[in-house]
Amino acid sequence: MDARAPRRRMRVITIANQKGGVGKTTTAINLATALAAVGKETLLIDLDPQGNASTGLGIDRDEREVSSYDVLVEAASITEAAMATAVPNLSIIPSTLDLLGLEMEIAGAAGRAYRLRDALHFHTEENPLFDFVLVDCPPSLNLLTVNAMAAADSILVPLQCEFFALEGLSQLLQTVEQVRDTLNPALDLHGIVLTMYDGRNNLAAQVVNDVRSYMGKHVYDTIIPRNVRVSEAPSFGKPAILYDMKCPGSQAYIRLASEVIQRERRLEVA
Repeated sequence: MDARAPRRRMRVITIANQKGGVGKTTTAINLATALAAVGKETLLIDLDPQGNASTGLGIDRDEREVSSYDVLVEAASITEAAMATAVPNLSIIPSTLDLLGLEMEIAGAAGRAYRLRDALHFHTEENPLFDFVLVDCPPSLNLLTVNAMAAADSILVPLQCEFFALEGLSQLLQTVEQVRDTLNPALDLHGIVLTMYDGRNNLAAQVVNDVRSYMGKHVYDTIIPRNVRVSEAPSFGKPAILYDMKCPGSQAYIRLASEVIQRERRLEVA
């Protein structure tokens, strides 16, 4: 790296919700793709043992020779684990089923909650290649999610437009507060993105109103609609934005990326 060049400012955003089926991985894949599409060097770290983010970006299981597991057991660096994808400017550290045993494997290790943070810190000091790092978490509050939160500058929460949305959000925000108090004092709530919105459903509209009343400015203006094309895309190993850029879901994720960048710019000047 040229010592005279300005240092890259790498921002780490963890995408988390302990509830499954809320569009978390879909958001991770398509937000990462949209950020890359506007020229931001982006890394997606798949921390879910199911590996859906990896599959959704076309990374076959037999291609995952180095994975997020290797990073967390300190067998590989961020640079060694990152793989190029079919999307320009977007790399991924894929997931494998080895992550299922990680919690027991490092249960007694000192600093076990900081494995991802330390790997990212080393990467930043040595050769910061990325503008954004997005971390896709499993749908549970386990050691993997704690690592992701401990490493993050901020949390992005996908929230499905359904009846129990606020109840689940309250539980997650309590966890974020605990992580802030014990592991990562700088952790911030980047924003809440409402997903799977069906405008024909009166309940969905009520949920939007309730979440906006409860969380105010933390809720992004962009709402991600229910969209068949977005649901189809992972089976083709593509982000929806590549599969059908003009569909409503893809357009929503492009707008969400713009909001994320705008919020980051406000942080830079604050």
